[in-house]
Amino acid sequence: MTSDITVYLRGGTYRVTSPLYFSPQDSGTGGHTVHWTAYPGEVPLVSGGTRVTDFSLFDSAKNEYRAPVPAGTQSRQLFVNGTRAQRAGTAVKRADFALSGSSFITSDGSYSSLTHQSQIEVVADNQWKSMRCPLESITATSSGGSSLNVDPACFDNNNTHVPNPGFPLNGASLPKLDHVDWIENAPGLLTKPGQFYLDSSASYLYYTPRTGENLATADVELPAVQQLLDVSGTPGHLAPVNDTDSHATYTGSWQTSSARPYGDLNGDVHYAQTDGDTVSYAFTGTGVQVLSENHSDEGTIDVTVDPGTAQQQTLPSVTPNSASERLAQQAVVSVGGLSKGPHTVVLTKHGGTYMLIDGFTVIPDAVLPVRNISFEGINFSYSTWTQPTTSGYIDNQAGMLWDPTTHSPVKIPAAVQVHRGNGISFTRDSFAHLGGTAVDLADGTQNSDVTGSIVTDTSGDAVSLGEVDDYYQTRTDLMTTGDTVTDNTIRYVGQDYHDAVGIWAGYTRSASISHNDVGYTPYSGVSLGWGWGWASSCALQAKQGLSICLHGSTYAGGNQITGNFVHNVMRTMFDGGPIYTLGGQDGGNGQMTSTLSGNYVAECDGDSNQSHMLYLDEGSSYWDTHDNVVGFSGGRRWVFMWTPTIHDNNIRSNYSDSLNYLNYGTNITYNAPTLVSDGAWPAAAQQIINGAGPSAQYRPLTGRIDDDEPTIAYSGSSWFASGNRGVGDYNDGIHAAAANGDSVSYTFTGTGIGVIGERNSDQGTVEIRIDSQSPGVTVDTSASSRQVQQTIWSTSGLDPTVSHTIQIIKRSGGFATLDGFNVTRTVNDDNAALQYHGSWSTLSNRGFGDYRDDVHYSTTTGDSVTVSFYGTGVAALTETNTDEGTVNVSLDGTSQGTRDANTTPRHAQQTLYQANGLPLGNHTLTLTKGNTGTFMVIDRFDIS
Repeated sequence: MTSDITVYLRGGTYRVTSPLYFSPQDSGTGGHTVHWTAYPGEVPLVSGGTRVTDFSLFDSAKNEYRAPVPAGTQSRQLFVNGTRAQRAGTAVKRADFALSGSSFITSDGSYSSLTHQSQIEVVADNQWKSMRCPLESITATSSGGSSLNVDPACFDNNNTHVPNPGFPLNGASLPKLDHVDWIENAPGLLTKPGQFYLDSSASYLYYTPRTGENLATADVELPAVQQLLDVSGTPGHLAPVNDTDSHATYTGSWQTSSARPYGDLNGDVHYAQTDGDTVSYAFTGTGVQVLSENHSDEGTIDVTVDPGTAQQQTLPSVTPNSASERLAQQAVVSVGGLSKGPHTVVLTKHGGTYMLIDGFTVIPDAVLPVRNISFEGINFSYSTWTQPTTSGYIDNQAGMLWDPTTHSPVKIPAAVQVHRGNGISFTRDSFAHLGGTAVDLADGTQNSDVTGSIVTDTSGDAVSLGEVDDYYQTRTDLMTTGDTVTDNTIRYVGQDYHDAVGIWAGYTRSASISHNDVGYTPYSGVSLGWGWGWASSCALQAKQGLSICLHGSTYAGGNQITGNFVHNVMRTMFDGGPIYTLGGQDGGNGQMTSTLSGNYVAECDGDSNQSHMLYLDEGSSYWDTHDNVVGFSGGRRWVFMWTPTIHDNNIRSNYSDSLNYLNYGTNITYNAPTLVSDGAWPAAAQQIINGAGPSAQYRPLTGRIDDDEPTIAYSGSSWFASGNRGVGDYNDGIHAAAANGDSVSYTFTGTGIGVIGERNSDQGTVEIRIDSQSPGVTVDTSASSRQVQQTIWSTSGLDPTVSHTIQIIKRSGGFATLDGFNVTRTVNDDNAALQYHGSWSTLSNRGFGDYRDDVHYSTTTGDSVTVSFYGTGVAALTETNTDEGTVNVSLDGTSQGTRDANTTPRHAQQTLYQANGLPLGNHTLTLTKGNTGTFMVIDRFDIS
């Protein structure tokens, strides 16, 4: 390639039955990039959904409808008009079900009458683990109750024999499926609006509509595809096989040792003590890595490739004896660059006490990443993942699972999967309504990014990065390095699998997780690292109280978690926090440090003893943690380091509303944070708060301001955040004050604002002031019963050329409650979030009455401007004049026709197009210059 190539995707829905596939042959070459991008003003959607139509009333008493679906359709999700439906099910009280063997016994006999029993699942959340198992059957008990008999294999994985290889794959604690929180997926459990049941055997979908849903016109999407996009280089996933692999031939006086307390792969090794003893390993591929150990009693290993052939190579010998403390699972021999085909590597003992073999990793193909491809402005929606239907959900932590059969570590599959990519970019994309994880940058993907995108409503993680089983890697071309997750807005992950997190990174090097807005998660917001105490010394593991030392090294290090706004997390699970780290970060050699700085974390739900704001968990080491702000902590520990294997961290120059902390770590430089009371953040802290989250060009424009917006200033000692109330709050949370005189203020630019609060018997009066008006308006928010998301006061007609500040002061009653603001926000034509396509120019100081006395203009037909916003309404204001012409309008990818800006005489700030009453959510408005008139002018947008 001699230049970049741009491939435009026209608007519309591209329904796929298998993933769109990109291989190394599709790469950009010569340093150039292939851009797959949305055509300006249009919205391409890659969908794995089947649209379901032809609903008919099936059960009038239950308002239950039925529709045919294609034979054999399997799915675990359903979306109606873009809103997730819930599988037919019911919450249960843990105390009502007693575990007996592999069955849950209840006195309620109605369960035994449910049909399709082998499709029913029991669900339990336990600490940080979310677990599911299908039932084998339900039988009536002799006392008239029901016995829910769990599928034996799944129960074995989730209870009796929970996979437990130990470090570096999992920690010591093993929460089990020992109770039931939820039962789902039976036609008899279809009892509530918004629930569905898919009868795959009969090819019918059953659904009970919510109020206002008309199934004759509704967009009902049944996901039927697991993966929407597959970008795959070579090799794929690499995992070691054990030293007992049948392709290994041991010659000489070899012995085996099992159950050594050192962390051997699969708990065993082969070892030789006699010089000249050999092991040969036959493989097909381009290379192999041999796992051994590094210790002072190891000798030299002579390495020969393909002996006795024309291709024979004698490689430099290795002597893995530099470590005074034994390091397990070390890739001491690495052979690469071979032609693809059958090969044999022969290792010969030479000196020292031992030569030890622990495993082999075959590299089946040449390292050939997919390179330099960018996906821009594309929507990805409607995927599913059906494995839990048959074998359950065997959780480890944070969307990392155990394979039900092999017990190898696996991840929740992603709708958009990158294996072995380099320079793969996702920019301004949307990932929504997905049955697994959204994006996975996996298997040694390097220098790739997810930037300025919106991820919402996923069953798994939003973005996952790296692996959990390549800790031993020494080849930089096979590591996950240099990747970036930045400027994204992430909401409502883990809708099915509650252990999921917003952004997860495993073993990574030089990754940057920066300036993301991550909120409303069931578990942690950002989770980086793996391995627990694997990289911590045996002395530190002993101090932790571990009876054996499983100790090795990892390549992780040099990572950055910076400038993120992480909030409203831990809504379901325990033992996590807004930002959570795990395992070592020294790069395997003590030379690297990772950085955690400039983040604003707030509002962590869950048990205050088991959720912490900055949580440096087991083995976390070599973290420089500075200039973070911790707000609305609810008295939780602002930083938590609970055990000696957490070591060599520097905690400095932070700000917090709580001094509560725990430090049982080793060699920790701990400096207490600057304590801030009553919301009076010093200038430096306020600068961190204001800078956290997406940068201006990627921050979604919105008129709907939630009460957790960082720029809302809460003043007074009684303000507290209350999330996960379940009463219908916007984003299921509010802020409230109990002391008279406490206040909250918000500064905005626009023409109007409404205050969203609550009316209830415990509410009283508040005084509302605009721009320091005193006295303000007194508003009574009391009512006989709770009414949520109420507009308690509003105003309009404000001057949009200046900023305004609204202040709300509690005057009486038990509480003053804030749920947010509805702002009619004015956005100037120079706002960084606006996307201009084509040959636009600017003019200022025209003196014609332009908003802010400036405009953007174009003279080229087809040039466009796009505004992406979150809200319910938008207005586009321009000028009208004799030199203006037609403008084509598109809203959410649907044409809204043409508007004509040609009038006599010139009029500034005229509403060219306006839409109100949109569903609250993400929308895109595009204006395109038509083929008449000399100019198209953009002056401002109003967003509500």
